[in-house]
Amino acid sequence: FDVVQPSRWRVDGVGRRTDVMGREPTFDHEKLEVYQLAIEFARWATYPARSLEHLDESSRSIARNIAEGNGKRSSKDRCKYLDIARGSALECAACLDMLVVRRRLDEGLARDGKAMLLRVVSMLVKLVDRLCGCGEFGDPRWPRGASRRA
Repeated sequence: FDVVQPSRWRVDGVGRRTDVMGREPTFDHEKLEVYQLAIEFARWATYPARSLEHLDESSRSIARNIAEGNGKRSSKDRCKYLDIARGSALECAACLDMLVVRRRLDEGLARDGKAMLLRVVSMLVKLVDRLCGCGEFGDPRWPRGASRRA
């Protein structure tokens, strides 16, 4: 699976590339920009997560499923885990909405989190589409350009 070069790489004083946590990548999934962004969101979600346990669990689930899916050998299995990660990102967006409605989170802060989540979801949809050649929403039953009407 092609590795998306992350924009979040930093170069240390010796010229080595490091991730958002300041480490050199060890595993293939750590080289994925979408994984780096999921980790960044999980770090960001620590603040609002004190108010809602589900946000904390869902934010951790995104990165875990990206990592697990990237380790699968078949494209079908990879897509399954990337779709689960996408679902977890959508859950996080809903959790942020609930926090705003309950006045536990500032709307501007929620907007920042949702902007990160939108990028994560977009990247995951593109990865699944590229891996599986799937159509809309990564559904393997509907190839690109196929009509859903029978």
